[in-house]
Amino acid sequence: MREQMNPTVEKILGNIDKVMTGKRNVAELSLVALLSGGHVLLEDVPGVGKTMMVRALAKSVSAQFRRIQFTPDLLPSDVTGVSVYNPKEMEFQFRPGPIMGNIILADEINRTSPKTQSALLEGMEEQSVTVDGVTHTLEKPFFVMATQNPIDYEGTYPLPEAQLDRFLLKMKMGYPELHEEMEVLSRAQKTFPIQELKPVVTLEELRVLQQAVKEVIVDDTIKRYIVELSSRTRGDANVYLGVSPRGSIALMKAAQSYAFIYGRDYVIPDDIQYLAPYVFAHRIILKSEARFEGITAEDVVNRVMARVPVPVQRHVT
Repeated sequence: MREQMNPTVEKILGNIDKVMTGKRNVAELSLVALLSGGHVLLEDVPGVGKTMMVRALAKSVSAQFRRIQFTPDLLPSDVTGVSVYNPKEMEFQFRPGPIMGNIILADEINRTSPKTQSALLEGMEEQSVTVDGVTHTLEKPFFVMATQNPIDYEGTYPLPEAQLDRFLLKMKMGYPELHEEMEVLSRAQKTFPIQELKPVVTLEELRVLQQAVKEVIVDDTIKRYIVELSSRTRGDANVYLGVSPRGSIALMKAAQSYAFIYGRDYVIPDDIQYLAPYVFAHRIILKSEARFEGITAEDVVNRVMARVPVPVQRHVT
């Protein structure tokens, strides 16, 4: 029997469903990241609705939406902003870049150079950006949803490990089923549904939800389970670099958010098992011989979960 979803979260997801057909799990995971203060990396081929998902989420929560279209000639200052001299005032004035928003779409992030990709790092991790020695605090909530084309596409730059580690979750959209794609055509026949989408919660309500997520209980047995899973990835024979402690923290925070979404004030092992592939896989670097044999990071995570004993759930009152 499926658990009762938090009413406010259900309202947000229902609103996104008006635009996105058959992508409830992607919308749900996006909210997991947003509520826990993390960021999302969406990887898939063009045209499956990655950009539309971000816009629908931003509209649903009354967020200030900003889009950064990453191109090979984009500069770091095009992301963070730049100080411009004002001769009338005889001083430099800061002109904010598109990173100064609530929900940021970093579109096709792997089409730009690593130097420009790294311009997002401080904002994603520190909730601030530094321009010409001056630190500018970003307004909360601050949420980056980056999209990238598969790395074997021409004209792409693989994201550095440090950049990948800043994303709480990495997931794929996937092609819709036949009946879902027919529904997409029907909805888009006269107008684009995104144009008619209305907010269902305010930013202040979203901040309250984010604060409530932090109060979700994580028992020590669950923490030990998370640490055991991440530790086992480091010792796997196919892994060159395993999950870092930051990955363990990310899984715990994501699990708190997921538990909250389903109306619980405590995390259970099922939450960890569901989220681990989305949180851990992009943080694992495989050995070259493992990649040659067709082994994936998801395979490693699933094998580790199969080997680590699941903690006995204690009743939480």
